[in-house]
Amino acid sequence: MTSPTTRLTDAGVSIWLDDLSRSRITSGNLIELITDRNVVGVTTNPTIFQGAISAGEGYAEAIAAQKATGASVDDAIFAITTTDVRDACDVFRPIYDATHGVDGRVSIEVSPELAHDTEATVAQAKALHETVGRDNVLIKIPATKAGLPAITETIGAGISVNVTLIFGLDRYAEVMDAYLEGVAKARAAGIDPGGIHSVASFFVSRVDTEVDKRLAEIGTPEAEALKSKAGVANARLAYELFTERFSRDDAMALVEESANVQRPLWASTGVKDPDLPDTLYVEELVATGTVNTMPEKTLEATFDHGVITGDTITGNYAEAHRVMDQLAEVGVDFADVTRVLEEEGVEKFVKSWRELQQSVSEALDAA
Repeated sequence: MTSPTTRLTDAGVSIWLDDLSRSRITSGNLIELITDRNVVGVTTNPTIFQGAISAGEGYAEAIAAQKATGASVDDAIFAITTTDVRDACDVFRPIYDATHGVDGRVSIEVSPELAHDTEATVAQAKALHETVGRDNVLIKIPATKAGLPAITETIGAGISVNVTLIFGLDRYAEVMDAYLEGVAKARAAGIDPGGIHSVASFFVSRVDTEVDKRLAEIGTPEAEALKSKAGVANARLAYELFTERFSRDDAMALVEESANVQRPLWASTGVKDPDLPDTLYVEELVATGTVNTMPEKTLEATFDHGVITGDTITGNYAEAHRVMDQLAEVGVDFADVTRVLEEEGVEKFVKSWRELQQSVSEALDAA
């Protein structure tokens, strides 16, 4: 019998691991996950690197080397994280080649402190791309208002981008437009758009966390009946929007001229409510041409007991619309939900970034 992760792959979902550390690379664990769990990519963020470096995870030698050069804390972080991503890119290179650049991708994020600075975001995106120096790297840029023009500019320079921190459909529509504008800009500059890839990371579990808190405050039976339904419904409508947007004439024209679609990526798929099935955000978000980036705990749960029965998105648009309408009827302001989540998302990544700086500072001092 095939494993659930194999069935998920066969259903058109690319499985990416939402984690990376130096020891995961050097121990061969990453190769094992590729071989045994159908993993075809990796995403990282400041929280992941902070956890790995503060826990050690094979960084003593790298820290000592940075100390010897007199590197600043930020320079040390840049050197260590780009090295990890470069090495992971090399591990995934055969998958990148086999899928013609669709998978085999490793993401690295610009500093979250730049989330509201377009020019600085573009400059760091280019620096990260150049320093990693691998075709299969994806540069993560947040979908803030300042991030949108940075996405266009970075794509226009021929750099592949993972757009992160997307919570609402309105912003998602702007993200897809920013990508297409960037592709058109690259083409105008003589850059082959066929070499540019992008994913749009649409967050799921954090939506349920915020909405369920508001439903509990409302407290009516109608509100209680909607608990833990918003995240999946919102993501399903994002896929509907994706199929509509890339069916429009301007997008079709670019795709016909060798450009790639910007695939939806389901992020924040680790279940935070212990009362929910631990594979909820995998099983309920299956559709061809998507990516699901999973923490290892979710990946292992899916491999162990995930129930993959094929597409669970495209036949459920009407129900997803009903859920969102019902949320509005009971008094949930979803526009405010997404505003709060974006602000909190940036704040959480900035907090993790500063904790990462503190961890590296302490390690440099102790080296």
